[in-house]
Amino acid sequence: MQSFLDPAILFFVFGLFAGAIKSNLEIPPQISRFLSLYLLMALGIKGGFALAKSGLTAEVSVSLGLALLLAVLVPAMGYLLLRRWLSGFDAAAIAATYGSVSAVTFITAVQHLDSHGVAFGGHMAAAMALMESPAIIMAVLLANLVRRKQQGSSASTASPGPLSKVLHEALTDGAQLLLIGAMLVGLMTGEAGEAAMKPFAGDLFKGMLAFFLLDMGLLAARHMGGLRQQPPLLIVYALGAPLVHAGIALGLSVLCGLSAGNAGLLMVLAASASYIAVPAVLRHAIPEANPGLYFGMSLGLTFPFNILLGIPLYVSVAQRVLG
Repeated sequence: MQSFLDPAILFFVFGLFAGAIKSNLEIPPQISRFLSLYLLMALGIKGGFALAKSGLTAEVSVSLGLALLLAVLVPAMGYLLLRRWLSGFDAAAIAATYGSVSAVTFITAVQHLDSHGVAFGGHMAAAMALMESPAIIMAVLLANLVRRKQQGSSASTASPGPLSKVLHEALTDGAQLLLIGAMLVGLMTGEAGEAAMKPFAGDLFKGMLAFFLLDMGLLAARHMGGLRQQPPLLIVYALGAPLVHAGIALGLSVLCGLSAGNAGLLMVLAASASYIAVPAVLRHAIPEANPGLYFGMSLGLTFPFNILLGIPLYVSVAQRVLG
């Protein structure tokens, strides 16, 4: 219950309510874009400061390795399961969406840990950056295989675009580069930089997150209605897959001896689903897939579930298991 009394979460709930009653309340797209860039920059630079203090430890290396493993394992599992009921294109698109990560979900989890005094490593922001692109690459490769099966050897010429272009777009996404660049700045400037940037990356962070989650609540509410026409199986997947993925992340964390805070964030990353970067790439890379499925599922169901229930659940379980 304490999680619901967090101002940022309450603003998200308010956004859901305003969207549900079809209010004309809206955040201009330019402001929403600025807020997302601010949050990524602040998260990256704070992660860099923390990494400058801790250095490259064994847990840092293990955490990043597990993040990469999950970035491959989750979309592969998703595709093999969804392919039984959906077309290859839709299965690949949904698998990529759930194999990638939601930066806002991660940022909200970081704020949750901070407010509850749970220690975690700043390098987990790097883990988030590492997990964004592999699922996109896998989805494009899987979609190309489906095209070849459908159209024979000429399918390669029917591809909507060269693979190199898709890879370039996935690996040079502006938000991802900003996160990594800010982390490098924090790592290089250390304590002096942390003191100089405290008003920007510290004092403003909570208010900016609350404002952005208000916008996300409005957006999520507007995409919930379209899910009524979708098969119940996909609704079950949108709510059940995060729990399964988080469970896998927890198991790996226990095997590798991660701390409770880092394990909780790894669970959040595994359980989240992209609704910005991946859908933007998939619209061009896999035009055969239905955007209403992968975008509606991730933003209309999985994102609200993780924000309201998932984050406190994952962190609580990680603390119980790993102390």
